[in-house]
Amino acid sequence: MPTSLQTIKSNLDQHLGENLTVVAQAGRKKVIRRRGTLSETFHSVFVVNLDQNENSFERVSYSYADLLTKSIDITFDSEVEEANEEEADAE
Repeated sequence: MPTSLQTIKSNLDQHLGENLTVVAQAGRKKVIRRRGTLSETFHSVFVVNLDQNENSFERVSYSYADLLTKSIDITFDSEVEEANEEEADAE
């Protein structure tokens, strides 16, 4: 896991425009899972445009500190596809 906010921002800048899944802790036993596209990164936050079929609002923003403190977890679709290809090659 990156150890600085600048490192997190740099990593996210490389994935602009990619589809992702955000898993956020909303309480002790409640988890919110949202799918969307990473649209913008700013100095202290990043913006995800959400899939309108699954959500009632258009976009949501998170701070880089949320990733650093593991309040949220993001997974890019491209990373999942790469992992699946590696598993298929191993078999």
